[in-house]
Amino acid sequence: MANNELTVSRDNVLALSRAVGDAPWYAARRLAAWDVYRATPMPGPTDEPWRRTPLTGFKWGMAALPPFSAAGTAHRAPAALTRPIAGNQQAGQILLAGGKAEIYCLDAPLQDQKVVFTDFLTAARDYPDQVEKYVGSTLAAREGKFAALAETLADGGLFVHVPAGVQVALPLHFSAWLTQPAQFNRVLIGLDEGASATVVLDWASPKSPAAALHAVVAEAFVGPNAHLTLVEHQALARNVWHFATERVHVDRDARVDWILSAVGSRLTKNFAVVDLEGQGAAAKMSGFYFGDENQHFDYDTQQNHLVPHTTSDLLFKGVVKDKSRSVWQGMIYVAPGAQKTDGYQANRNLVLSETAHADSLPGLEILNDDVRCTHGATVGQVDQEHIFYLMSRGLPRAEAERLTVGGFFEPVLERIPSEGVRQRLRRAIQEKMS
Repeated sequence: MANNELTVSRDNVLALSRAVGDAPWYAARRLAAWDVYRATPMPGPTDEPWRRTPLTGFKWGMAALPPFSAAGTAHRAPAALTRPIAGNQQAGQILLAGGKAEIYCLDAPLQDQKVVFTDFLTAARDYPDQVEKYVGSTLAAREGKFAALAETLADGGLFVHVPAGVQVALPLHFSAWLTQPAQFNRVLIGLDEGASATVVLDWASPKSPAAALHAVVAEAFVGPNAHLTLVEHQALARNVWHFATERVHVDRDARVDWILSAVGSRLTKNFAVVDLEGQGAAAKMSGFYFGDENQHFDYDTQQNHLVPHTTSDLLFKGVVKDKSRSVWQGMIYVAPGAQKTDGYQANRNLVLSETAHADSLPGLEILNDDVRCTHGATVGQVDQEHIFYLMSRGLPRAEAERLTVGGFFEPVLERIPSEGVRQRLRRAIQEKMS
């Protein structure tokens, strides 16, 4: 094991597995992922996805593994993480703080309809058939060093299963309050045929001077004619290095609305992939990131059109100021035989200071000629004419810039179906500007 990565022994993995009471099948998956982790080199500047995101600043020795013990105490989370995100209602809520549940509830009618909404480790023990149906069909551990690490050491996370035809009208809200120097999560969502649900994921942590590590693998399977709205909000403290590997599989005539937002962490590297696997599948990916001080955000998105008659639409917007940096790398892939594909991607960036930097790298890989695929990317500064116009109407410069930045993000926010979620993200933007 190299000195520039987290040292994980077989004994570490077995201790975690015993502490959380893994079923034998899942304990075996952990060890298989551990083998992948050991065999996979640490990404470096010669790896194209990582060329603009160096990892040299992270002190691996400070990211101590958490104590793998069944006993433990909850860590009180901020009240903001418990507030409903759709008015005063939600269908279910889970709040994990320091790996322990503080809030755990699901509406009774949904329980009667056999909806499963629980933390991932409980699901692996209590609903093995449902979990194996999805987790057994993926090779997430082989998708990179940090994916393998999260698969190996998952000590928290979420499992959602919505049976065929069940409509979950209000959001299912999962919040993780991360308090350890190193934490790892597994998220698995499955919607059967004709089902629909909105799932909101919140990542947050307390302020700390010590570097911390968070790695997560998230997957969603959207069955035929099903509809998933997946909202993720990353508001981790400035000491956290956050690595996410995420994939959504979309079946025949199904659709996903996937919204990713990031305002926190010291560094974020996120691989977000959507696989359109059935004819008539549609995906809308929306995202925003807002960096200040020395934050670094790197989003690597991929829209994979694997069969004919599929549609994808991506819009990511970012703002950087102070000495922060953003990287967006996007790819639309159209497989051979995937005719009548309609794919679109756009990335827009505002740079608010001379020392901030934004990279925007769109891409197309099209292996047949009966498609419509377009892409666009821009990096620029605030239009000073807009600022002057607002100031001429009596607004101070800071307020004029705040309104301009809010308006810049609004096209992304308007793609979010929940007004409660939109308002929450608007508040996050305003806090950044203040």
